Amino acid sequence: MSLVLSEKAKAVKPSSTLAITAKAKELKANGVDAVGFGAGEPDYNTPENINQAAIDAINQGFTKYTPASGTVELREAVSRKFKRFNNLDYGPNQIVISNGGKHSLKNIFDAIINPGDEVIIPAPYWLSYPEIVKLSGGVPVFVYTGAENDYKISGADIRKAVTDKTKAVVLNSPNNPTGMVYLREELEDIAAAVVECDIYCVADEMYEHLTYDGREHISIASLGSDIYKHTITCSGLSKGYAMTGWRIGYTGSSEEIAKLMGSIQSHATSNPNSIAQKAAVEALNGPQEAVMRMKEAFEKRRDAMYEKVSGMKYVKLVKPEGAFYLFIDMTEALEKEYKGEKIETTIKMAQILLDDYAVAVVPCVDFGYPKHIRLSYAISRAQIYKGLDRIEDFLNSLT
Repeated sequence: MSLVLSEKAKAVKPSSTLAITAKAKELKANGVDAVGFGAGEPDYNTPENINQAAIDAINQGFTKYTPASGTVELREAVSRKFKRFNNLDYGPNQIVISNGGKHSLKNIFDAIINPGDEVIIPAPYWLSYPEIVKLSGGVPVFVYTGAENDYKISGADIRKAVTDKTKAVVLNSPNNPTGMVYLREELEDIAAAVVECDIYCVADEMYEHLTYDGREHISIASLGSDIYKHTITCSGLSKGYAMTGWRIGYTGSSEEIAKLMGSIQSHATSNPNSIAQKAAVEALNGPQEAVMRMKEAFEKRRDAMYEKVSGMKYVKLVKPEGAFYLFIDMTEALEKEYKGEKIETTIKMAQILLDDYAVAVVPCVDFGYPKHIRLSYAISRAQIYKGLDRIEDFLNSLT
């Protein structure tokens, strides 16, 4: 008998960003003065009031199963946050709490996709989108954008990509990896196309608290009743509240979709972590000063990092407006030689930087842009300057 493993599972790529971050941590653990620009998480500790809420939950014995879709208390807190911050009316029965943003996306695609359904994914994209779509039986359809349009998709792009198999389009604002934020008029243009084509918009707003230069985060579902009905809004506490390890994400959708996602989750995980849910209630209901302090710090780091990188040889970039990443076009550098050899790929470039300069960067092959790299500024200012000096030394060495 020949036992054949899942072809679907074998087709899934491991996360390159997690692998790179792990490698940088390994070097540090071995005494190497390494700088890691791969981090997709704030370098701040979770605020103390949130930690205390979790401790209290443990001490009070809040360690049992909860409803599959999350506690009523947390769903009510998310409902109020949607109204307060996003100008959205999602009742508690329209909200599903999950084990992080990735889990929310898996729930969404499991709930809406039938085998062979297509999902439009603007590129560059967060590397997990196509893998999650494929795991749910869908087919990723990539629409490539350019620096001339700030790497943003338009309504016309969506109309051109739609087929009779299209089920949804993914919209990520603020964006990972570009850091770009969609303006109201751009969202209105996209909303019109989504409604006209009668597809879903999966709005990933995980970085919603991190917008700069006075830009307002706008949820596409808030732009009218028609787009509201066509949108599933996804967010979480990982980035804005420095709670990546707590694994709490959430969605707002129609009651019908929320019920499907709750049923799926009841068999997949039973429920989100009970203690993390109590911490999440405090995060949403408690003081928000820590969120603003992180945002202000990231904006200052963004400014410093953009100014430094903009002055380097052989690079091009658009100034990010949110999140905590720089998306850098290395096309010119790839045409140069390092120690007499052509570089050619960002994977090779990343290996050189790691081996010879102790700097970890993310090559964006898995983000759909093989000639770009991503640098995170979710690290200290001292580490940023140290790492950028090393990258500049590398670029200056090219011939």
